[in-house]
Amino acid sequence: MNGTINMQSGNLCLNGYNADEQTELLEAENMVLGAVFLEPSIIHELILEPQHFFQRGIQFIFKAMLELRQQERMIDMITMMDQLGTGKLQAIGGISYLSWLSVTCPSAANVEEYQRIVLEHFKNRELKRVAADFLNNGSMEDAERFYQTYIHMQELGRVHKDTKQDVIMEIYDEMYEDHGDIQGIDTGYVSLNQMTSGWNKGDLIILAARPSVGKTAFALNLAMNCCKKGGVVDLFSLEMPNKQLVKRMLSNLTGIDGAKWRNSYRLFTEEDRAKATTALEIYYKWNFQIDDHSTQTVSDIRARIQKTRREFPDSDYLVVIDYLQLISVTGKHDRHDLAIASITQELKRIAKQYQVPIILLSQLSRGVEQRIDKRPRMSDLRDSGSIEQDADVIMLLYRDEYYNRENEENKIIEIEIAKQRNGPVGTVKMVFEREVGVFVDVLDTKKKSLHNEL
Repeated sequence: MNGTINMQSGNLCLNGYNADEQTELLEAENMVLGAVFLEPSIIHELILEPQHFFQRGIQFIFKAMLELRQQERMIDMITMMDQLGTGKLQAIGGISYLSWLSVTCPSAANVEEYQRIVLEHFKNRELKRVAADFLNNGSMEDAERFYQTYIHMQELGRVHKDTKQDVIMEIYDEMYEDHGDIQGIDTGYVSLNQMTSGWNKGDLIILAARPSVGKTAFALNLAMNCCKKGGVVDLFSLEMPNKQLVKRMLSNLTGIDGAKWRNSYRLFTEEDRAKATTALEIYYKWNFQIDDHSTQTVSDIRARIQKTRREFPDSDYLVVIDYLQLISVTGKHDRHDLAIASITQELKRIAKQYQVPIILLSQLSRGVEQRIDKRPRMSDLRDSGSIEQDADVIMLLYRDEYYNRENEENKIIEIEIAKQRNGPVGTVKMVFEREVGVFVDVLDTKKKSLHNEL
Protein backbone atom coordinates (compact mmCIF):
# COMPACT_ATOMS: atom_id res chain seq x y z
CA MET A 1 0.00 0.00 0.00
CA ASN A 2 1.19 3.50 -0.66
CA GLY A 3 -0.27 6.99 -0.44
CA THR A 4 0.71 9.42 -3.22
CA ILE A 5 -0.18 13.09 -3.57
CA ASN A 6 -1.34 14.32 -6.94
CA MET A 7 0.17 17.82 -7.01
CA GLN A 8 -2.18 19.11 -9.74
CA SER A 9 -5.46 17.97 -8.21
CA GLY A 10 -4.45 17.69 -4.55
CA ASN A 11 -6.17 14.31 -4.36
CA LEU A 12 -4.79 11.37 -2.42
CA CYS A 13 -5.12 7.83 -3.70
CA LEU A 14 -5.35 5.34 -0.82
CA ASN A 15 -5.27 1.79 -2.12
CA GLY A 16 -7.01 -0.78 0.08
CA TYR A 17 -9.19 1.70 2.01
CA ASN A 18 -12.90 2.40 1.67
CA ALA A 19 -14.24 5.96 1.76
CA ASP A 20 -14.90 6.08 5.53
CA GLU A 21 -11.49 4.62 6.36
CA GLN A 22 -9.80 7.10 4.02
CA THR A 23 -11.52 10.02 5.72
CA GLU A 24 -10.67 8.82 9.24
CA LEU A 25 -7.01 8.11 8.40
CA LEU A 26 -6.37 11.33 6.45
CA GLU A 27 -7.97 13.50 9.09
CA ALA A 28 -6.11 11.80 11.93
CA GLU A 29 -2.71 12.13 10.21
CA ASN A 30 -3.34 15.75 9.30
CA MET A 31 -4.54 16.56 12.80
CA VAL A 32 -1.43 15.10 14.43
CA LEU A 33 0.81 17.43 12.43
CA GLY A 34 -1.60 20.34 12.89
CA ALA A 35 -1.49 19.80 16.66
CA VAL A 36 2.32 19.96 16.62
CA PHE A 37 2.21 23.24 14.68
CA LEU A 38 -0.35 24.56 17.19
CA GLU A 39 1.57 23.41 20.30
CA PRO A 40 5.14 22.43 19.31
CA SER A 41 5.92 21.01 22.78
CA ILE A 42 3.50 18.14 22.04
CA ILE A 43 6.17 16.57 19.81
CA HIS A 44 7.84 15.33 23.03
CA GLU A 45 4.71 13.41 24.04
CA LEU A 46 4.21 11.53 20.78
CA ILE A 47 5.49 7.98 20.24
CA LEU A 48 4.85 8.03 16.50
CA GLU A 49 7.59 7.50 13.93
CA PRO A 50 7.55 8.55 10.25
CA GLN A 51 6.82 5.01 9.00
CA HIS A 52 3.62 4.91 11.05
CA PHE A 53 2.01 7.43 8.69
CA PHE A 54 0.39 6.34 5.45
CA GLN A 55 0.86 9.53 3.40
CA ARG A 56 4.36 9.87 1.99
CA GLY A 57 4.27 13.66 2.29
CA ILE A 58 3.22 13.44 5.94
CA GLN A 59 6.16 11.08 6.56
CA PHE A 60 8.58 13.71 5.19
CA ILE A 61 7.03 16.45 7.30
CA PHE A 62 6.97 14.46 10.54
CA LYS A 63 10.57 13.35 10.01
CA ALA A 64 11.56 17.01 9.69
CA MET A 65 9.69 17.77 12.92
CA LEU A 66 11.57 15.02 14.76
CA GLU A 67 14.87 16.38 13.41
CA LEU A 68 14.01 19.84 14.73
CA ARG A 69 13.14 18.28 18.09
CA GLN A 70 16.50 16.53 18.13
CA GLN A 71 18.24 19.84 17.37
CA GLU A 72 16.17 21.54 20.11
CA ARG A 73 14.86 24.08 17.58
CA MET A 74 11.40 25.60 17.51
CA ILE A 75 8.85 24.04 15.16
CA ASP A 76 7.10 26.63 12.98
CA MET A 77 6.62 27.44 9.29
CA ILE A 78 10.05 29.06 8.87
CA THR A 79 12.07 26.32 10.58
CA MET A 80 10.09 23.60 8.78
CA MET A 81 10.75 25.16 5.38
CA ASP A 82 14.44 25.37 6.22
CA GLN A 83 14.59 21.76 7.48
CA LEU A 84 12.71 20.29 4.51
CA GLY A 85 14.67 22.14 1.87
CA THR A 86 13.40 23.17 -1.56
CA GLY A 87 13.28 19.65 -3.01
CA LYS A 88 11.19 17.98 -0.32
CA LEU A 89 9.05 21.07 0.09
CA GLN A 90 7.99 20.86 -3.55
CA ALA A 91 7.50 17.07 -3.27
CA ILE A 92 4.92 17.43 -0.48
CA GLY A 93 2.89 20.08 -2.31
CA GLY A 94 4.73 23.31 -1.62
CA ILE A 95 4.34 26.07 0.94
CA SER A 96 0.57 26.17 0.49
CA TYR A 97 0.16 22.58 1.71
CA LEU A 98 2.45 23.18 4.69
CA SER A 99 0.51 26.36 5.53
CA TRP A 100 -2.78 24.51 5.34
CA LEU A 101 -1.50 21.82 7.73
CA SER A 102 -0.35 24.44 10.22
CA VAL A 103 -3.90 25.76 10.68
CA THR A 104 -5.93 22.60 10.15
CA CYS A 105 -6.12 21.57 13.84
CA PRO A 106 -8.37 23.80 16.01
CA SER A 107 -7.17 22.27 19.29
CA ALA A 108 -4.39 19.93 20.44
CA ALA A 109 -6.57 18.45 23.20
CA ASN A 110 -7.38 15.28 21.23
CA VAL A 111 -3.90 14.56 19.86
CA GLU A 112 -3.68 11.23 21.77
CA GLU A 113 -6.82 10.00 20.02
CA TYR A 114 -5.44 11.07 16.63
CA GLN A 115 -2.22 9.23 17.43
CA ARG A 116 -4.17 6.09 18.40
CA ILE A 117 -6.03 6.10 15.07
CA VAL A 118 -2.79 6.47 13.11
CA LEU A 119 -1.20 3.58 15.03
CA GLU A 120 -4.22 1.29 14.60
CA HIS A 121 -4.20 1.80 10.83
CA PHE A 122 -0.44 1.20 10.73
CA LYS A 123 -0.83 -2.06 12.68
CA ASN A 124 -3.51 -3.30 10.28
CA ARG A 125 -1.38 -2.45 7.24
CA GLU A 126 1.64 -4.28 8.66
CA LEU A 127 -0.39 -7.38 9.54
CA LYS A 128 -1.97 -7.46 6.09
CA ARG A 129 1.46 -7.09 4.47
CA VAL A 130 3.11 -9.99 6.32
CA ALA A 131 -0.05 -12.12 6.02
CA ALA A 132 0.06 -11.61 2.25
CA ASP A 133 3.72 -12.71 2.21
CA PHE A 134 2.78 -15.90 4.05
CA LEU A 135 -0.20 -16.63 1.80
CA ASN A 136 1.87 -16.05 -1.33
CA ASN A 137 4.94 -18.02 -0.23
CA GLY A 138 3.67 -20.35 2.49
CA SER A 139 7.08 -20.85 4.08
CA MET A 140 7.65 -21.42 7.79
CA GLU A 141 9.94 -18.38 7.81
CA ASP A 142 7.05 -16.22 6.58
CA ALA A 143 4.78 -17.77 9.21
CA GLU A 144 7.32 -16.93 11.92
CA ARG A 145 7.63 -13.39 10.57
CA PHE A 146 3.84 -12.98 10.70
CA TYR A 147 3.73 -14.23 14.30
CA GLN A 148 6.54 -11.93 15.41
CA THR A 149 4.87 -8.97 13.67
CA TYR A 150 1.58 -9.79 15.38
CA ILE A 151 3.29 -9.81 18.80
CA HIS A 152 5.10 -6.54 18.04
CA MET A 153 1.90 -4.88 16.87
CA GLN A 154 0.19 -5.89 20.14
CA GLU A 155 2.89 -4.09 22.12
CA LEU A 156 3.08 -0.99 19.90
CA GLY A 157 1.48 2.01 21.53
CA ARG A 158 0.55 0.18 24.70
CA VAL A 159 0.37 2.72 27.53
CA HIS A 160 1.24 1.80 31.11
CA LYS A 161 -1.93 2.05 33.17
CA ASP A 162 -0.35 3.09 36.47
CA THR A 163 -0.60 6.83 36.88
CA LYS A 164 1.68 8.90 39.08
CA GLN A 165 -1.05 8.92 41.72
CA ASP A 166 -1.38 5.11 41.57
CA VAL A 167 2.36 4.66 42.17
CA ILE A 168 2.38 7.14 45.06
CA MET A 169 -0.56 5.37 46.74
CA GLU A 170 1.10 1.95 46.37
CA ILE A 171 4.31 3.20 47.96
CA TYR A 172 2.32 4.88 50.75
CA ASP A 173 0.37 1.66 51.46
CA GLU A 174 3.61 -0.34 51.63
CA MET A 175 4.84 1.94 54.41
CA TYR A 176 1.81 1.20 56.59
CA GLU A 177 0.90 -2.39 55.62
CA ASP A 178 3.02 -5.46 56.29
CA HIS A 179 3.24 -7.54 53.11
CA GLY A 180 5.53 -10.12 54.70
CA ASP A 181 9.06 -11.08 53.77
CA ILE A 182 8.12 -12.49 50.37
CA GLN A 183 6.99 -10.10 47.64
CA GLY A 184 7.12 -12.58 44.76
CA ILE A 185 6.78 -16.35 44.37
CA ASP A 186 8.14 -18.34 47.33
CA THR A 187 11.44 -20.02 46.44
CA GLY A 188 10.89 -22.62 49.13
CA TYR A 189 14.13 -21.72 50.92
CA VAL A 190 14.44 -19.29 53.85
CA SER A 191 17.92 -18.01 52.99
CA LEU A 192 17.07 -17.55 49.31
CA ASN A 193 13.84 -15.74 50.18
CA GLN A 194 15.80 -13.42 52.46
CA MET A 195 18.07 -12.51 49.56
CA THR A 196 15.45 -12.21 46.82
CA SER A 197 12.05 -11.71 48.55
CA GLY A 198 10.90 -14.49 46.22
CA TRP A 199 10.82 -14.60 42.43
CA ASN A 200 9.48 -11.29 41.17
CA LYS A 201 6.89 -11.43 38.42
CA GLY A 202 8.37 -10.18 35.17
CA ASP A 203 11.97 -11.09 36.05
CA LEU A 204 14.39 -13.06 33.87
CA ILE A 205 16.47 -15.23 36.22
CA ILE A 206 19.63 -16.90 34.95
CA LEU A 207 20.77 -20.11 36.67
CA ALA A 208 24.21 -21.15 35.44
CA ALA A 209 26.74 -23.85 36.25
CA ARG A 210 29.14 -26.30 34.64
CA PRO A 211 27.61 -29.62 33.47
CA SER A 212 26.65 -32.06 36.27
CA VAL A 213 27.04 -29.52 39.08
CA GLY A 214 23.30 -29.62 39.78
CA LYS A 215 21.56 -26.78 37.94
CA THR A 216 18.75 -28.96 36.54
CA ALA A 217 18.22 -30.58 39.95
CA PHE A 218 18.07 -27.15 41.63
CA ALA A 219 15.66 -25.83 39.00
CA LEU A 220 13.41 -28.85 39.63
CA ASN A 221 13.44 -28.12 43.36
CA LEU A 222 12.42 -24.51 42.71
CA ALA A 223 9.64 -25.62 40.37
CA MET A 224 8.36 -28.23 42.84
CA ASN A 225 8.37 -25.69 45.66
CA CYS A 226 6.12 -23.46 43.56
CA CYS A 227 3.67 -26.33 43.01
CA LYS A 228 3.69 -27.26 46.71
CA LYS A 229 2.34 -23.77 47.39
CA GLY A 230 -0.44 -24.22 44.82
CA GLY A 231 1.38 -22.52 41.96
CA VAL A 232 1.60 -23.38 38.25
CA VAL A 233 4.78 -24.42 36.43
CA ASP A 234 5.76 -24.82 32.79
CA LEU A 235 9.12 -26.53 32.33
CA PHE A 236 10.71 -26.54 28.87
CA SER A 237 13.32 -29.29 28.74
CA LEU A 238 15.31 -29.19 25.51
CA GLU A 239 17.75 -31.91 26.57
CA MET A 240 16.22 -34.32 29.10
CA PRO A 241 13.05 -36.35 28.34
CA ASN A 242 9.85 -35.94 30.31
CA LYS A 243 9.95 -39.33 32.02
CA GLN A 244 13.49 -38.83 33.29
CA LEU A 245 12.57 -35.50 34.84
CA VAL A 246 9.49 -36.97 36.52
CA LYS A 247 11.58 -39.78 38.00
CA ARG A 248 13.96 -37.18 39.42
CA MET A 249 11.05 -35.41 41.08
CA LEU A 250 9.70 -38.68 42.45
CA SER A 251 13.11 -39.42 44.00
CA ASN A 252 12.99 -35.96 45.56
CA LEU A 253 9.53 -36.61 46.99
CA THR A 254 10.19 -40.14 48.26
CA GLY A 255 13.89 -40.27 49.13
CA ILE A 256 14.33 -43.25 46.81
CA ASP A 257 17.84 -43.38 45.32
CA GLY A 258 17.66 -42.20 41.70
CA ALA A 259 19.69 -45.21 40.52
CA LYS A 260 16.84 -47.54 41.49
CA TRP A 261 14.55 -46.05 38.83
CA ARG A 262 16.64 -47.69 36.11
CA ASN A 263 14.98 -50.98 37.01
CA SER A 264 12.28 -50.19 39.55
CA TYR A 265 10.58 -53.58 39.11
CA ARG A 266 13.62 -55.43 40.43
CA LEU A 267 15.24 -52.87 42.72
CA PHE A 268 12.23 -51.39 44.54
CA THR A 269 11.17 -52.69 47.92
CA GLU A 270 7.49 -52.83 48.87
CA GLU A 271 8.05 -49.65 50.89
CA ASP A 272 9.58 -47.97 47.84
CA ARG A 273 6.54 -48.89 45.76
CA ALA A 274 4.14 -47.52 48.35
CA LYS A 275 6.07 -44.22 48.57
CA ALA A 276 6.34 -43.98 44.78
CA THR A 277 2.59 -44.52 44.36
CA THR A 278 1.83 -41.73 46.85
CA ALA A 279 4.33 -39.44 45.12
CA LEU A 280 2.75 -40.13 41.71
CA GLU A 281 -0.62 -39.07 43.12
CA ILE A 282 0.91 -35.84 44.43
CA TYR A 283 2.59 -35.08 41.10
CA TYR A 284 -0.64 -35.83 39.20
CA LYS A 285 -2.49 -33.17 41.23
CA TRP A 286 0.09 -30.47 40.57
CA ASN A 287 -0.33 -27.95 37.74
CA PHE A 288 3.10 -28.94 36.42
CA GLN A 289 3.56 -29.31 32.66
CA ILE A 290 6.78 -30.51 30.99
CA ASP A 291 7.45 -29.79 27.32
CA ASP A 292 10.39 -31.92 26.23
CA HIS A 293 10.46 -31.15 22.50
CA SER A 294 14.12 -30.92 21.56
CA THR A 295 13.53 -28.08 19.09
CA GLN A 296 11.90 -25.07 20.71
CA THR A 297 11.87 -21.52 19.43
CA VAL A 298 11.10 -18.46 21.53
CA SER A 299 7.77 -18.28 19.69
CA ASP A 300 6.92 -21.83 20.82
CA ILE A 301 7.72 -20.88 24.40
CA ARG A 302 5.68 -17.70 24.16
CA ALA A 303 2.66 -19.56 22.80
CA ARG A 304 2.71 -22.00 25.72
CA ILE A 305 3.13 -19.22 28.28
CA GLN A 306 0.25 -17.29 26.73
CA LYS A 307 -1.98 -20.37 26.93
CA THR A 308 -1.09 -21.12 30.55
CA ARG A 309 -1.51 -17.51 31.65
CA ARG A 310 -4.94 -17.47 30.00
CA GLU A 311 -5.93 -20.67 31.87
CA PHE A 312 -4.52 -19.51 35.23
CA PRO A 313 -4.72 -15.68 35.17
CA ASP A 314 -4.51 -15.20 38.95
CA SER A 315 -2.20 -18.06 39.99
CA ASP A 316 1.46 -17.86 40.93
CA TYR A 317 3.15 -19.00 37.73
CA LEU A 318 6.77 -20.01 37.19
CA VAL A 319 8.53 -20.87 33.92
CA VAL A 320 11.75 -22.91 33.77
CA ILE A 321 13.76 -23.33 30.54
CA ASP A 322 16.56 -25.90 30.39
CA TYR A 323 18.58 -24.47 28.72
CA LEU A 324 19.45 -21.26 26.80
CA GLN A 325 22.03 -22.60 24.35
CA LEU A 326 19.59 -25.24 23.03
CA ILE A 327 16.80 -22.82 22.10
CA SER A 328 16.38 -22.76 18.32
CA VAL A 329 17.31 -19.45 16.72
CA THR A 330 15.03 -17.96 14.07
CA GLY A 331 16.07 -15.37 11.53
CA LYS A 332 19.56 -14.56 10.35
CA HIS A 333 22.28 -13.26 12.66
CA ASP A 334 25.83 -12.34 11.73
CA ARG A 335 27.28 -13.75 14.95
CA HIS A 336 26.28 -16.37 17.51
CA ASP A 337 26.33 -13.87 20.38
CA LEU A 338 23.81 -11.71 18.50
CA ALA A 339 21.55 -14.74 18.13
CA ILE A 340 21.77 -15.39 21.88
CA ALA A 341 21.07 -11.70 22.53
CA SER A 342 17.88 -11.89 20.46
CA ILE A 343 16.70 -14.84 22.60
CA THR A 344 17.39 -13.27 26.01
CA GLN A 345 15.88 -9.96 24.95
CA GLU A 346 12.70 -11.64 23.77
CA LEU A 347 12.43 -13.83 26.89
CA LYS A 348 12.75 -10.74 29.07
CA ARG A 349 9.93 -9.09 27.09
CA ILE A 350 7.78 -12.21 27.54
CA ALA A 351 8.44 -12.30 31.29
CA LYS A 352 7.35 -8.68 31.59
CA GLN A 353 4.36 -8.97 29.27
CA TYR A 354 2.85 -12.01 31.02
CA GLN A 355 4.07 -11.08 34.52
CA VAL A 356 5.83 -14.39 35.06
CA PRO A 357 9.33 -15.06 36.43
CA ILE A 358 11.36 -17.08 33.94
CA ILE A 359 14.24 -19.19 35.26
CA LEU A 360 16.58 -19.70 32.32
CA LEU A 361 19.36 -22.25 32.72
CA SER A 362 22.65 -21.53 30.99
CA GLN A 363 26.02 -23.14 30.40
CA LEU A 364 29.30 -21.73 31.63
CA SER A 365 32.38 -21.57 29.42
CA ARG A 366 35.34 -23.90 29.90
CA GLY A 367 37.40 -20.94 31.12
CA VAL A 368 36.37 -21.70 34.70
CA GLU A 369 38.28 -24.99 34.51
CA GLN A 370 41.56 -23.19 33.79
CA ARG A 371 41.61 -21.19 37.03
CA ILE A 372 42.88 -22.24 40.45
CA ASP A 373 39.69 -20.90 42.01
CA LYS A 374 36.93 -22.80 40.21
CA ARG A 375 34.10 -20.64 41.52
CA PRO A 376 32.27 -19.24 38.50
CA ARG A 377 32.00 -15.56 37.61
CA MET A 378 29.51 -13.71 35.44
CA SER A 379 32.18 -13.42 32.75
CA ASP A 380 32.12 -17.25 32.51
CA LEU A 381 28.62 -17.14 31.06
CA ARG A 382 28.67 -18.11 27.42
CA ASP A 383 27.92 -15.01 25.32
CA SER A 384 27.84 -13.19 28.65
CA GLY A 385 27.28 -9.63 27.36
CA SER A 386 23.62 -9.98 26.40
CA ILE A 387 22.84 -12.32 29.30
CA GLU A 388 24.24 -9.93 31.89
CA GLN A 389 22.33 -7.04 30.34
CA ASP A 390 18.93 -8.70 30.06
CA ALA A 391 18.91 -10.73 33.31
CA ASP A 392 17.33 -9.35 36.47
CA VAL A 393 18.94 -12.05 38.61
CA ILE A 394 22.01 -14.20 37.89
CA MET A 395 22.72 -17.24 40.08
CA LEU A 396 25.96 -19.22 39.73
CA LEU A 397 26.29 -22.69 41.26
CA TYR A 398 29.52 -24.10 42.71
CA ARG A 399 30.02 -27.52 44.33
CA ASP A 400 33.46 -28.34 45.76
CA GLU A 401 32.82 -32.08 45.44
CA TYR A 402 32.60 -31.65 41.66
CA TYR A 403 36.29 -30.68 41.50
CA ASN A 404 37.65 -32.46 44.60
CA ARG A 405 36.64 -36.11 44.29
CA GLU A 406 38.40 -36.91 47.56
CA ASN A 407 35.97 -34.62 49.36
CA GLU A 408 32.82 -36.64 48.59
CA GLU A 409 31.45 -36.09 52.10
CA ASN A 410 31.14 -32.39 51.39
CA LYS A 411 27.54 -31.97 50.22
CA ILE A 412 27.53 -28.18 50.40
CA ILE A 413 26.59 -26.35 47.21
CA GLU A 414 27.11 -22.60 46.94
CA ILE A 415 24.55 -20.48 45.11
CA GLU A 416 26.12 -17.14 44.37
CA ILE A 417 23.69 -14.38 43.49
CA ALA A 418 26.09 -12.46 41.26
CA LYS A 419 23.54 -9.95 40.03
CA GLN A 420 20.20 -8.80 41.38
CA ARG A 421 18.67 -5.72 39.86
CA ASN A 422 16.45 -4.97 42.84
CA GLY A 423 18.27 -6.60 45.74
CA PRO A 424 21.56 -7.58 47.34
CA VAL A 425 24.20 -9.92 45.96
CA GLY A 426 25.89 -12.65 47.99
CA THR A 427 26.14 -16.41 48.52
CA VAL A 428 23.55 -18.84 49.82
CA LYS A 429 24.71 -22.29 51.00
CA MET A 430 22.63 -25.43 50.77
CA VAL A 431 23.08 -29.16 51.29
CA PHE A 432 22.68 -31.13 48.08
CA GLU A 433 21.59 -34.74 48.56
CA ARG A 434 22.66 -35.78 45.09
CA GLU A 435 21.28 -39.35 45.16
CA VAL A 436 17.72 -38.08 45.58
CA GLY A 437 18.10 -34.60 44.06
CA VAL A 438 17.08 -32.73 47.21
CA PHE A 439 18.37 -29.27 48.17
CA VAL A 440 18.11 -28.40 51.87
CA ASP A 441 18.64 -24.89 53.22
CA VAL A 442 21.62 -24.86 55.58
CA LEU A 443 20.05 -22.10 57.68
CA ASP A 444 16.69 -23.85 57.88
CA THR A 445 17.72 -26.66 60.23
CA LYS A 446 14.10 -27.43 61.18
CA LYS A 447 13.05 -28.03 57.58
CA LYS A 448 11.68 -31.46 56.79
CA SER A 449 11.99 -32.75 53.25
CA LEU A 450 8.68 -34.07 51.93
CA HIS A 451 10.06 -37.59 51.40
CA ASN A 452 10.31 -38.00 55.19
CA GLU A 453 6.57 -37.57 55.39
CA LEU A 454 5.65 -40.23 52.81
